[in-house]
Amino acid sequence: MGNRIHTIEEYISVFRDNEVLADFNIPEEYMAKNVGYISYNSMDVKPGTLFVCKGSHFKEEYLAAALKAGAFAYISEKEYLLGSGRPENIPFIRVTDIRKAMAYMANLYYNEVWKELCLIGITGTKGKSTTTYFMRYILDDYLKSQKKARSAIISGIETYDVVINEESHLTTPEALELHRHFNNAVRKGIEYLSMEVSSQALKYDRTLGVRFDAGCFLNIGHDHISAVEHTDFEDYLEAKLVLFKQCNVAVVNKDTEFAERILGSARENAPKVITFSVKEPADLYGYDIVMGERETTFKVRSDSFDREFTIGMKGLFNVENALAAISISYSLNIPLENIARGLRHAEVPGRMEIFENKDKDITVIVDYAHNQMSFQSLFTSCLKEFPGKPITIVFGCPGKKAVSRRKELGDIAGKYADYVIITEEDAGEESVEKISQEIASHVTAGGTACEIIIDREKAIEKAIQSAPEHSVVLITGKGRETRQKRGLDYIPTPSDVDIVKRFL
Repeated sequence: MGNRIHTIEEYISVFRDNEVLADFNIPEEYMAKNVGYISYNSMDVKPGTLFVCKGSHFKEEYLAAALKAGAFAYISEKEYLLGSGRPENIPFIRVTDIRKAMAYMANLYYNEVWKELCLIGITGTKGKSTTTYFMRYILDDYLKSQKKARSAIISGIETYDVVINEESHLTTPEALELHRHFNNAVRKGIEYLSMEVSSQALKYDRTLGVRFDAGCFLNIGHDHISAVEHTDFEDYLEAKLVLFKQCNVAVVNKDTEFAERILGSARENAPKVITFSVKEPADLYGYDIVMGERETTFKVRSDSFDREFTIGMKGLFNVENALAAISISYSLNIPLENIARGLRHAEVPGRMEIFENKDKDITVIVDYAHNQMSFQSLFTSCLKEFPGKPITIVFGCPGKKAVSRRKELGDIAGKYADYVIITEEDAGEESVEKISQEIASHVTAGGTACEIIIDREKAIEKAIQSAPEHSVVLITGKGRETRQKRGLDYIPTPSDVDIVKRFL
């Protein structure tokens, strides 16, 4: 623990002990040299840095720049020649799996600082962000009553560790960033950290070596199937099940698909399992669900309590998310009063945010819904809450990942919406036009009217200005995010919420 700095020989020993060491070229006099910093960004290097060569976009010129800036050695899955031949004076460590190696080196560099936190990890196809924010409000209410610092959060929406408070680009950061957040939180006196744990993080070892006090499995649906994510559904599910190998208490939704298999994995790998459900008996059972105009009340029964809770959101899926947060909190012995009060005040930025025009005849809903499960849930809730009202939707799909969403979201929008506008949504290195045309082909297959407006701001403006009286406009995918991924860069843009407020 603490601020101990480790020698490069210690890193080699860790890699050897964990069977990822291939070979190394470190002069004997360097073995006792301290690794003062670790980075895989050639623009973030200082003297004494061990530089990490990783990623499909890595170029030798990045390594050359890092060495020039003061890196004294590099770690990689391959040896780099940097020109016409091997420079004998550049020490390197070669590993068999750079992602595993990054997790091990981050854990060593930050001296297993995560052990000083109460860590909550939440995975699932939908609901991760909402459940993580529910936990944040519950824990903050509890910590406030103890006159302690608020909790930290790592989510697909926001990352907060006191030192850093920023919009997120990845649901779960790479191992080095993740441990840096743990370290920042601990050094600032934080005791609890709630985080989303994506299937990509579990598959590619971003959380390897970390143990969660509570790990929650919300649900599973078909998503993230692509050449750069998961080869098929089985690969996706298996990745998520890894969470149970890394938690002290497994919290499982009995209402999800494949519940029997998921529970079997939890019981096999976690020391303790807690179940929750709104459909059948469970350790925590939710019942008597009542949807109000702007809030939902429900009761929860366990072996030690039976009481009512309220959340300021609608939708059965949000009750499930709240029940997950109650179950996690219950496993951590958080008092019921703090759980109830935290849930009652909980807000999730960009999640089911509802706006109305001055005449209150057009309702606009901004939501992060971006996959098949969340889309279906959003439309189901809208059809129930706004029966008979025409629905316009604005959405897009990201580039080079989860390519099946283009058909899935196009099919759902074509089935339920009256008018569809396809627009930009983090196309990255792929053509926005190509993505949009693919989505549109599925929307129009059932005869639904559809148009493509690449400029997201203009697409939202058109949806609002052309919406008929007494109708609903759904703006999905980006919520309060203020950047678009274009190429390899994130470009500042207005958030959907800001655009809606301006035009509504």
